[in-house]
Formats: sequence, structure tokens, C-alpha cells
Amino acid sequence: MSSEELQAIELLGRVRYGRLATSMRALPFLSVARHVVIDGHVVLRMHSGFGYHNACDGTVVAYGADNFDTAVPGGGGDLWAVQFTGTAEIVHPSPARRKLFGDGPARVNGEPFDPAYLGLEPHFVSVHTLGFDASQPIGNTA
Repeated sequence: MSSEELQAIELLGRVRYGRLATSMRALPFLSVARHVVIDGHVVLRMHSGFGYHNACDGTVVAYGADNFDTAVPGGGGDLWAVQFTGTAEIVHPSPARRKLFGDGPARVNGEPFDPAYLGLEPHFVSVHTLGFDASQPIGNTA
């Protein structure tokens, strides 16, 4: 693995959720997913009720995660985002590997959560960081 891939996997381990992007019936979509890294592969858990896992099976997807909601610019840490692009396939993790995900939500859009799992073997990995000068004012402008 390249140093960028190792860095991306290390950063991915700092957050629990990310966004999966692909297309379904020629239209792009994003879906929230929980991730873990197992043997260098990104494994995703998502709600099966929408059928997104079926749309992703055997296709190229992008999975991204970041710390934009947890980092404090100028507070000693950079903002970062990672993206993994590769082919996804439906997987059936062992009970021990499913435990790595922790508890899932009780409901998704009012329906009981029914997990589906995708394995993603990254072909392309990117890491982007945003560094801020501590003296730079941070705030919203309206």
C-alpha cells in the first residue's frame, strides 16, 4: 500500500460514517453508510430497505468520509477528507466482523433498520487536507 493509502485508512478509522456515491437508473445518489476497514478493504453497512446495495453490487462507487463536523479549524487540527473509489460487491461478514460495526440505528426513515453489507476494494484513494492559520478568524459570514 502507498503512504497515501495508509494515511487514508488511518484517517477513515477516526470517524464512523461516510457517504457512498454511485448511480441508480442513470441518476446519481448519495447514501450514508457505516464503515470499518478489514484486511485493507473498506466494508460498508447500510440500510437494505432502499435497495442501494443492489445498485452498487458489481459497479464502481466512491466512498468518502471527513472530519468536517468534528474538527475545530485553528484548534490544532486540520480538516481532512478521504475518498476511496473502486468496485463494490455485496458481502456477508461473519458475526465477529459484523460486531466491529457496533449497534446500528433502530429505524431508518421510520422503517426498522435492516443491514446490508458492501465490500469496497479501493483502486484509487485520495486524501485532502485544509490547514488553517491559527490567527485566521473563523466564523460564518452572512
